[in-house]
Amino acid sequence: MKCSKALKTTLLAILVLNLVAVSHGRLRYNFYNGRCGQHNVEAIIQSIVKNSFTTDPKIVAGLLRLQFHDCAVNGCDASILLDGPDSEKTASPNLSVFGYDLIDQIKVVLEAVCPGVVSCSDIIIAATRDATVLAGSPPFQVQMGRRDSLVSLASNVNLPSPDISVSNAIQFFGSKGLNPFDMVLLLGAHTVGVCHCSVINDRLYNYMGTSQPDPSMNPSYMNVLRNHYCPMGQADNSYVYLDDPSSALSIDNSYYKQLMNNKGILPIDQALTHDGSTGWMVDLLANATDFPSLFTQALVKLGRVEVLTGRRGQIRRNCRRIN
Repeated sequence: MKCSKALKTTLLAILVLNLVAVSHGRLRYNFYNGRCGQHNVEAIIQSIVKNSFTTDPKIVAGLLRLQFHDCAVNGCDASILLDGPDSEKTASPNLSVFGYDLIDQIKVVLEAVCPGVVSCSDIIIAATRDATVLAGSPPFQVQMGRRDSLVSLASNVNLPSPDISVSNAIQFFGSKGLNPFDMVLLLGAHTVGVCHCSVINDRLYNYMGTSQPDPSMNPSYMNVLRNHYCPMGQADNSYVYLDDPSSALSIDNSYYKQLMNNKGILPIDQALTHDGSTGWMVDLLANATDFPSLFTQALVKLGRVEVLTGRRGQIRRNCRRIN
């Protein structure tokens, strides 16, 4: 659906009103103030994340995916961090998740200055926030006070696949208390995302078993992917950015502009543009200058999904195992 500029402004204003989440009663801003002596918990996290970002800006994509893969399975409870032969880490969708080492590094420092105080789940949320700001979003606050899960089972992992339909994706996000606009905004994390070529080989070389590329993909862009990023027979660890490479390390609306030009990498990305329930949202965001701030609001909502607070769960001293 194509919208006039005035209509786009009105629709965006309505969607922003729907985006604002009610604060979780047990979570609070500045939760750790005074709980760690003279040490500033959030400043410690920010400093470590900044050092990691300086070395490898792709950590932004890693942390965004880590937060989503944690929060979308039984809530934001750091269950994805637990080690074990049948833990969430071992589930197929999580095998390519990265950022665990950074969370460990932060946890070691915090345990040294105030043991047993800062939860692993809060570290995920704060670290993702700090990385997002470093990648270009405006500064934003997140509430803290989450506690950590005692359970992590691969059998609980039922995350949407890259080729999920839009209707099924809306249903999945809705089950987490997130509306379709939240979903389209959160998929905007792909503006800094990467994926292995093996995920899209079918689209490039054998779409629907036809031995041909996906006809819905921009032909010139498809040739760039085939010739420069994902040539046939490439190594399994070859990857491609989910946004224009010139913008792939920045939180901006370039991802949506790519979708409008049929340059979506993952099937669900491109499907957003062609589905009547979300295509107009993609059109809006492709022309919106305030996507970064809208994205952070959706990220805050995600961070409130099914949290453990009060006496539920525990504060893990090691994020990889229960106390």
